[in-house]
Amino acid sequence: MEKGMVEIIKNDQFAKLVGLELVKVEQGYAEVRMVIEEKHLNGVGIVQGGALFTLADYAFAAAANAGGKVTIGINANITYSKPAKGKTLLAKATETSSSRSLCNYTVDIFDEDHAVLVAKFNATGFIKN
Repeated sequence: MEKGMVEIIKNDQFAKLVGLELVKVEQGYAEVRMVIEEKHLNGVGIVQGGALFTLADYAFAAAANAGGKVTIGINANITYSKPAKGKTLLAKATETSSSRSLCNYTVDIFDEDHAVLVAKFNATGFIKN
């Protein structure tokens, strides 16, 4: 990943606030980890949907911007499959298509043992030229 873009991604204040950690970043791919804390839980004691969305969105941003061109999300949706179990979550963002000005990504969020899919996020980004 381009050094300047790494600093921009790492400077995401909301990601810092919720405790997201970049694990791996390369063009078109990123992995982000979140240690589940009490602040991430909803009223019934499971990881809040917004926390999962933020985790996926940050992984998308890291992967989509890794090539050095600023990419802004213009559409995103998420499907929650199972409640998160364990103490950590791992989001894996993968580019599925890209053109001169648009890109599409899928982000899979896995539970602690990386065997159970917790949620699937799909996003479209606008690539600024």
